[in-house]
Amino acid sequence: MTGVGRWAWAEIDLAAISHNVDVIGRSIGPSDVWAVVKADGYGHGATRVARHAIGAGAQGLCVALVDEGIELREAGIDVPILVLTEQPEDQLGDLVRNELTPTVYSIEMIDRLAQEALDVGVELAVHVNIDTGMQRVGISADRAVSVIRRVVEHGPALRLAGVYTHLACADEPRSTASTEQLDRFDAVLADLDTAAIRSETVHAANSAAALALPSARRSFVRAGIAIYGISPGPGVDHLTTDLRPVMTLKARVSYVKRVAAGSAISYGWRHRFAEDTTVATLPLGYADGVPRRLGTLPERAGADVLIGGRRCPIVGVVTMDQLMVDVGDADVAPGDEAVLIGEQGGERIRVEEWAERLGTIGYEIVCGISKRIPRVETNVVPGTSHNS
Repeated sequence: MTGVGRWAWAEIDLAAISHNVDVIGRSIGPSDVWAVVKADGYGHGATRVARHAIGAGAQGLCVALVDEGIELREAGIDVPILVLTEQPEDQLGDLVRNELTPTVYSIEMIDRLAQEALDVGVELAVHVNIDTGMQRVGISADRAVSVIRRVVEHGPALRLAGVYTHLACADEPRSTASTEQLDRFDAVLADLDTAAIRSETVHAANSAAALALPSARRSFVRAGIAIYGISPGPGVDHLTTDLRPVMTLKARVSYVKRVAAGSAISYGWRHRFAEDTTVATLPLGYADGVPRRLGTLPERAGADVLIGGRRCPIVGVVTMDQLMVDVGDADVAPGDEAVLIGEQGGERIRVEEWAERLGTIGYEIVCGISKRIPRVETNVVPGTSHNS
């Protein structure tokens, strides 16, 4: 019934990608948008997302790994692609040959990349990450000028194309952390100006900062979760109302049975039925990215699934390949469509709902939908289709 080989699939609304990039772009002007498509486009498909983001005006892309950048290059994508962390030495040749833009924050990496660029015979654009408080990667502010000067000294093998930082608390607009980090970042930029060192671009904003912190927008914003129509966090939910969710997770009912009051279900018998009811089985589970505990959360019997436009609770532990849903006395049959994330009959279950129940963030939910779940493109913008 789906044409994808199994009764569970994810629909990817590519027009929503284009819409979201356009919404973000209009709200942050004159800054540009670079789309973050690491982790296979947050589980949505990196190449298809990249094409639609670029078609909607994104000027560049961001990835985490060299292989992610190569995948985009092999698909014919030729915009700048920023690799967000330093990479293993044996990956540097591929990075340079595929015209990816590396992030650097150590003298050793700068020297290695300069030699690689000389060997290949190219001028390599690089961006320098300044650690202003995230304390994950990046050069400390007090060493920034000396490290960046090393990039300049390696010209023309290297070109200083960007200087950036990453904000730790941008999804909490009331926090003073972002202001503190931006102040440190601006102090580094002032020191660079005093040293007559110029960078082509400066950037600091992730999705949350792009939406909530105009002072962070700079040359461009690195828009990740927002282009997928998902809120970066509760503190900025009110700024995401114009965004459209891109992923819908669906399944077909594979089995229906009546169960008796007092009987229990699934591993550990953690759910027991108070009255006679009907249970529908869906053929997807935690191996597909539906968290095992989603049906046994303490505050209620379970999260919901939409069947026939009604919310029906998941009951019992989600198993590796299947989960069970209490549909009450509804008329449900094998083959009926169920929506785990998305809309049906006027009801809607958002990624953020799962995240809130599980004490996590929307990023983890969509990145966790496994490759066992086929992705089906919908609302494809002409000239940008890429099925996978």
